[in-house]
Amino acid sequence: MQQQGPSGSFVAKTLLEPYELNDSLTLKNRIVMAPMTRCMAGDELVPTEQMAAYYARRAEAGLIISEGTIVRPDGQGYPHTPGIYSSAQVKGWRQVTEAVHAREGLMFVQLWHVGRVSHPSYLKGELPIAPSAVPLTGRVKRNSELEYGTPRALETGEIPAIVEAYAQGAANAMEAGFDGVEIHGANGYLIDQFLHRHSNRRTDGYGGSVENLTRFALEVVDAVVARVGRQRVGIRLSPGAYHYMESHPDDAAVFRLLLSRLDQRRIAYVHTGIFDDSTVFDYLDGTATAFLRRHHRGTVIGCGSYTPQRAAECIAGSAFDLIAFGRPFIANPDLVSRIAKGEAPAPYDESMLETLR
Repeated sequence: MQQQGPSGSFVAKTLLEPYELNDSLTLKNRIVMAPMTRCMAGDELVPTEQMAAYYARRAEAGLIISEGTIVRPDGQGYPHTPGIYSSAQVKGWRQVTEAVHAREGLMFVQLWHVGRVSHPSYLKGELPIAPSAVPLTGRVKRNSELEYGTPRALETGEIPAIVEAYAQGAANAMEAGFDGVEIHGANGYLIDQFLHRHSNRRTDGYGGSVENLTRFALEVVDAVVARVGRQRVGIRLSPGAYHYMESHPDDAAVFRLLLSRLDQRRIAYVHTGIFDDSTVFDYLDGTATAFLRRHHRGTVIGCGSYTPQRAAECIAGSAFDLIAFGRPFIANPDLVSRIAKGEAPAPYDESMLETLR
């Protein structure tokens, strides 16, 4: 195994190589800052100057993907998560993108709706919405005194407005100066809830068959692409159910079909949504990223507890094309420089979540 050394090392050479994402975007290196919920937005869920400085400090990354950013008010499930649906939020995000661009960085916004992973306390007393009224057990994140419950199943006629909210969020992102958008289709949130039989028990055109389970995700992709262009659209996926979700034998078939349809659309990338990508799913015949690579011909972003050394080995072996780091970027605003110098990243600990350092 090749070892990391000075700036000319195998790791640095591999991870710091520029990458042509498509005809519109070339990344200055293969390192991506993963989306991470920080719960630090201001009043009315408007991004702040502190958020602008936080992202700007990490602009050495080839691509920054923002924290999950809700596309309409009923998409909220955590405190102080930013939105992209109001003019004030667009203005707040513009100061973020300007700060990142001033340091020659690129940034996508992650378009998010949590679906059933919410509570009436965030929704003015209304029930969370979901594909089906399937209960979610456990205590609400960041408010352990509350418990999740049973969401309200969406009426078929309500779905087009949600698709439009994603599309308008993408248009707003362009107005805010983002270089593109990532559709959050992972981690047990709304789009992922449509993709898994555990949470999708529908009998209309959005449930039942494998093809119907992919319909909502593809409608969102198509609506977003129509607004901003396919080269500026990525998607994050969790083909292996593990977070706010239970697995089902049909999961693999649904994601195989979805990935084949995404291939036809030639979007910018697909991105693994998982905390630890060493996890093996028997119904995927391996890890989540290996499944994405087998069934998607375009760019794949690996993610999930990788070290720089391991990420470089995987990229060299064509396991994926880009690597997204999450917690290492919280602990190391200068992560890219450390990799360039062959320095070990500083360790992460949970106390770092208390501030935007």
